[in-house]
Amino acid sequence: MNAVRPQDRGFDALLPPLRGRVTPNAPLGAQSWFRVGGPADVLVRPDDAEDLASFMAALPPELPVMTIGAASNLIIRDGGLRGIVVKLARGFSDIVVEADGIVAGSACLDMTIAEHAASAGLRGLEFLAGIPGSVGGAVAMNAGAYGSEITDVLDWAEIVTHSGELLRLPVQQLGFSYRHSALPDGAIVVRARFRAEAADRALVAARIAEIRAAREATQPIRARTGGSTFRNPDPGESDRKAWELIDLAGCRGLALGGAQVSEKHCNFLLNTGNAAAADLEALGEQVRERVRATSGVELAWEIKRIGVPA
Repeated sequence: MNAVRPQDRGFDALLPPLRGRVTPNAPLGAQSWFRVGGPADVLVRPDDAEDLASFMAALPPELPVMTIGAASNLIIRDGGLRGIVVKLARGFSDIVVEADGIVAGSACLDMTIAEHAASAGLRGLEFLAGIPGSVGGAVAMNAGAYGSEITDVLDWAEIVTHSGELLRLPVQQLGFSYRHSALPDGAIVVRARFRAEAADRALVAARIAEIRAAREATQPIRARTGGSTFRNPDPGESDRKAWELIDLAGCRGLALGGAQVSEKHCNFLLNTGNAAAADLEALGEQVRERVRATSGVELAWEIKRIGVPA
């Protein structure tokens, strides 16, 4: 089904001025790590935080707005995204290294933060080398890996609210829990500060190399994938990790259309080359059903599924 054009919805007359770029009916599939998904009605790329804030302040409140970053943990459905999609790119990629931490724009890749910390002889951020995606998404979902998560190292995050306010919130106001934050509805993370400590550069670099090697050995990082598909169950629900439950349910290698459960790490879904978003989502639901039937555990999606079906 063809996406409804933004001009048919009258968006052109409603969009406020922007110094950045506005693209109607913008393809998104190639920007997703899964390489699937339909177009956005309107894709907006602000120049910087001030450009974004003024745009949001003047935007009619009835227009839906969604933000995507590196799109590393997204399944964008085949019908695309309705309304306005904000993508933060070059103007949100600055990195400032300080004596006891790093300040980074939300479009910076998590791996890049880890590398800058290593070069500066700062430890505590090595785990970011194991998290695919960018700073904005990592803060929004309290991303974690290798025994650490964002809440352990974050000092503050700057956000632009849906009404266009530019605010700096300390970590205590972000309501972090496992893979969750309590950001205000519609808020967009634009910058964050991560706390770190001085350390020997070689030791920090060695730890990052160790994390990279572990990911290479255990995860299908060179495939079209989106990272961990399901959250690990709460301790009271099961003492097994999501991948163990999926494996016990006989789902390793399970396929549907062009989608497949990874043989290497069965909490990863793969686009083997010709999958639609619907294949990936339906396969994920099959996995959840089999795990429910074999263990009684209700796996929760960690990957976000957004947009409308074809």
